[in-house]
Amino acid sequence: MACGGKDSPKAPGSAQLAFPEKNSECTTGQNVNGTNTSIVEFNWIASNDTESYQLRTTNLNTNTTQSVEVKGTSAKLPLEKGSPYSWVVISKNNKVVETTKSETWFFYNSGSQTSYAPFPAGLIAPRMGSTVSKDINNEVLLNWESADLDNDLAGYEVYFSTTNPPTTLIGTLSAGQTDLKVTVITNNTYYWRVVTFDLEGNSAANAISEFKVR
Repeated sequence: MACGGKDSPKAPGSAQLAFPEKNSECTTGQNVNGTNTSIVEFNWIASNDTESYQLRTTNLNTNTTQSVEVKGTSAKLPLEKGSPYSWVVISKNNKVVETTKSETWFFYNSGSQTSYAPFPAGLIAPRMGSTVSKDINNEVLLNWESADLDNDLAGYEVYFSTTNPPTTLIGTLSAGQTDLKVTVITNNTYYWRVVTFDLEGNSAANAISEFKVR
C-alpha cells in the first residue's frame, strides 16, 4: 500500500454451501403443476468481499446447466424431479476480475423413484490442475470419496492415462477401498476418473481430473 493510499480491492472469499445438503435427497421442492419439475430453494453462507453470487446447477443425467445471479444468499431454480444435481456458488466482486468458487455438492431432487444411482465420486487427491511429486517407488496415490442414498455401493472402476479422456482401466475396487497407487513418470500430465457403481447396476462417472508430476 502506498503512503496515504487505499487498500487494494480483495478477491471475494468462498461461499459456504448450506442447503440442499451434500449427498442428500432434497424433498422440499415446490411442485410445478403439469410438469415433472419442482422449485428448489438454495441457501449458502455469505463470503467476504463479495458483491454478488452466481448459483450454478447441473443435471448430472443430461449435463444441462442452469444459473442465476443474486445479491443475497439464497436463490430458487426449477429442477427435474428424480434427477441428480451438482451445485456450486461463485462469489463475485465488481472491483476485481477474480471470482471464487465454493465447493461443489451433489444431491437428488426428490421424485418417484425407489432406487438411486450413486453420486459421482469426489476426487480428493491429487487436486485438479495440481503438480505433485512421486514417491520413492515412482508412484502417486489417487484418493476419492463417494456416497449413495441407498447405501448399496458395490465398487469402483478407475481410469487413468496420459490421454484425455482416460480409457485405460487400471483398477476395479470394492466399495471399501477409495484410494489406489499408480505408477507415474516425471514431467508427464495424467488424466483420471472414477466410475462408481452400486448393487442395482446403477453407475455414475465423475468429471475428468488432471495433474502433472514434477
